[in-house]
Amino acid sequence: MDYSVVQQCMHCGLCLPTCPTFVETGRERSSPRGRIALMRSIADGELPLSREFAEEMDYCVGCLACQTACPAGVQYVSLLEKGRAASENAGLLDTPMRRVYRWLGLRLLMTRPWLLRLVARGVAVQQIPWIRRTLYMIGAMRLAPKTLRDLEPSAPPIDAPFSDARIKTVETPPAEWWSGKPRARVAVLTGCVQDISFARVNRATVDVLLAAGCEVVTPRSQPCCGSLHAHNGDLDQAKEQARRTLDMFDWQGLRAGPLAFDSVDAVISNAGGCGSHLRHYADLLADDPNYATRAKAWDAKVRDVQEFVWQVVGGGQQAVGSEATPQSRLERVLTREPSALAAGGATKRVTYDASCHLCHGQKVVSQPIELLKRVPSYQFVPLAESDWCCGAAGVYTITQPEQAGKLLERKLGHVKAANPDVLATANPGCMHQLNLACRDDASLANVRVAHPMELLAEACRASDAS
Repeated sequence: MDYSVVQQCMHCGLCLPTCPTFVETGRERSSPRGRIALMRSIADGELPLSREFAEEMDYCVGCLACQTACPAGVQYVSLLEKGRAASENAGLLDTPMRRVYRWLGLRLLMTRPWLLRLVARGVAVQQIPWIRRTLYMIGAMRLAPKTLRDLEPSAPPIDAPFSDARIKTVETPPAEWWSGKPRARVAVLTGCVQDISFARVNRATVDVLLAAGCEVVTPRSQPCCGSLHAHNGDLDQAKEQARRTLDMFDWQGLRAGPLAFDSVDAVISNAGGCGSHLRHYADLLADDPNYATRAKAWDAKVRDVQEFVWQVVGGGQQAVGSEATPQSRLERVLTREPSALAAGGATKRVTYDASCHLCHGQKVVSQPIELLKRVPSYQFVPLAESDWCCGAAGVYTITQPEQAGKLLERKLGHVKAANPDVLATANPGCMHQLNLACRDDASLANVRVAHPMELLAEACRASDAS
């Protein structure tokens, strides 16, 4: 681990009240400060690399709220990833079954986009209600391993067709949405889990970017960006996934495709967890002479879609369009049809739950709220502790189900108090976690969980129809 980063911790303790596991247990070792002290003791040779250390690394939610609270700017995410990698390399938590599932998930499915989508298509068939009922009725589900049977009811729904079937490689804004040369050329990340479970969010993201006057380029069959590997202690594969992603988004010279990275103004992510990881390729590939420079250029262009859209249209909502600076469809929707909150005629209430890695990792905090406040026909209502983890945290619901359940219960209490019709959030893990919770709680059964881009895209389509 990076000893210089470990030394940055001043032991002030300002991170403690922001840490879900410290608040739950009150144990110093289950806090960011305590975990950093453990890392330093191991680096100094005062403590061995032990199973207890590995369990503390595994228990951490990884929400990065401590990074927001830290006055010294300690990059805790880097320490956590390297701590987990040290634990995994030493095999401290190994069991035969755990090795099999990690290999299947991280090294097989998440490294082969074609295989992931093939498996997802099979799962989509299994999820058809009458087929699923039949499989249970005839006992076929008993043939699956117990772990998979236990996870099956909470598996994310497959959202076919996937992004490549919904989005063209290059799309330009329709003439009725934008006149003249596009104001920017952007490349969109469709992701892995996002692609198979929330492909509609990727389509909505492209629609909003088009409505904002941007040309959109979307590489085909995108691989996992490596965030799942980095967050789960497989840094070697995370580096390989980063190299593949860089090549994927700079393929003019490789495969005579239409995308040259230099021609792109921004690389757009719509998943909070992925975006946070994607902004740190330079650190990840710093020791790779073939990719270090490219990774720095990459980091400079990665933007969350809400951050980018607000940057593009936020300041122009009140501006009068001109030939030099025409207003896009999105600006006209948000301006000409002001929020129903202001007009007093809102028909639905929308609240916002921040993805931890979006607000704490990427520092994108106000932009999603500003956009949601301006979606026509919605009244924005604040959500208490919106920046507190919902318990999804990648695979945390699988590895630490008890703590994940407590975090979810705390979140749902605030959601019920806000009483929304729509709960907006911007990360596939959070969307799935909250979708399941609303499905299983009768008092939240009518709450729709949606990505902010879905609401903006719907507003544009409604404007077209009117």
